Amino acid sequence: MSSTAMESVFSPTAVVQSMMDVEAALARAAARAGMIPASAAQAIASLCRAELYDVPALVGAAPRCGNLALPVVQRLRETVALFDPSAAAYVHRGVSAQDLIDTAMVLRTREALRLIDDDLQRLCGRLLDLAEHHVAVPMLGRTMMQPAQVISLRFKLMNWLMPLLRSAERLREQGRESLLLQLGGAVGTLDAMGDGAAAMLAAVGAELELPVPDMCWHTQRDRWLRLGLEVGLLCGNLGKLAQDFALMAQAEVDELNEPPGEGYGACLSMPHKKNPVAALQAMAAVQRAPQRVAGLMGCMTPEHERGLGQHQAELAEWSGLLGGAHAAVEALNRALAEPVIRVDRMRAHVLERQGLVASERLELLLMPRLGRQRTGAFVRDLIHRVRQGHGTLEQLLHAAIDVGDLPPTALSSAELAAMFDLDAIAAQADGRVDALMGEARQRLDSLAALPCG
Repeated sequence: MSSTAMESVFSPTAVVQSMMDVEAALARAAARAGMIPASAAQAIASLCRAELYDVPALVGAAPRCGNLALPVVQRLRETVALFDPSAAAYVHRGVSAQDLIDTAMVLRTREALRLIDDDLQRLCGRLLDLAEHHVAVPMLGRTMMQPAQVISLRFKLMNWLMPLLRSAERLREQGRESLLLQLGGAVGTLDAMGDGAAAMLAAVGAELELPVPDMCWHTQRDRWLRLGLEVGLLCGNLGKLAQDFALMAQAEVDELNEPPGEGYGACLSMPHKKNPVAALQAMAAVQRAPQRVAGLMGCMTPEHERGLGQHQAELAEWSGLLGGAHAAVEALNRALAEPVIRVDRMRAHVLERQGLVASERLELLLMPRLGRQRTGAFVRDLIHRVRQGHGTLEQLLHAAIDVGDLPPTALSSAELAAMFDLDAIAAQADGRVDALMGEARQRLDSLAALPCG
């Protein structure tokens, strides 16, 4: 599953155009370095336009050649020869098919990361806006799919936000490390370019606005894979948010839902249903990310200076991984554009627990005063009676003090009140992330101030 925008980024025409951009850059750089005539470079560059070629035919020829580079270069040479036969000899001079494919994929990936970056910043901003708006809203924290203790909505939102913000930052950092020019020639040494290799590297890098690596990375796939791993981690973070959203949107829970609208999330056969379609789309989009990342890792063993099959297998995973990440970000942006947030339901679910969510706090207060054994027995008995319908935990504690089952000195009135003060507990949870919110806002502003790539 991918997004429409990402499908355009990695469309056959876009990929071929990036390959043409690389060939044009090679020609112009070679002319500046004095390796080929300027007229030849001009002839080559003027014909490096994908719309001049039958892209489906080029793609169709790729399986017979082992990659897309060979038919692209052959067709470019043939076309250049029609207009300037002498210039055709300078097409793709001194470089390898992998140089062309890797650098073209770097160009496509740079554009893909810009798409992800823009929408990921938007998603982070929406989560942070919601966190700033909702102050001290108590809700159930849930562990192992069961009610646990009271947290706050702000705490929940920040728990979703921070991994996504880290992903946004790491993708930028790893993009700078990974989006590098690939230019090594047949075995990585640029032997065909002789003493002009360094000048050629610098000139091509400048043409394409790509950093020049410390050396050719034909078989050094670690930096490239780290970028893929960061995209995989982003998919995991997005899947976590989507799954939580879907669970909170269940009718029995009804704490959070996707924006209202005619037909939005409608079910064909059951008109009463509102399906969490954006969460569904996000979860479906990231479902194969672990397998794609594993597939990339399996491609890290190319033989000697150029491998056999690993590079092609890597290409098969790459666009799908990035496409899934962007589709998930897009879907969650739709879900969080105008979400339905039911703070009344959040509070109601806490109250339905009849005070049992305070059991740990009660134990911690009583244990130093009554001892571990007596405290454990007393609290277990209270929990049993609450579950039997004899009252809330707060009511039973008051009754225990009244009848003398609990010494009056065991719990002060202030401690007893604080144990069940949902607003104060939610405010305390807010306090755990209040400073983090300011930091998150600064980090988001820093991302917005600097262009990606």
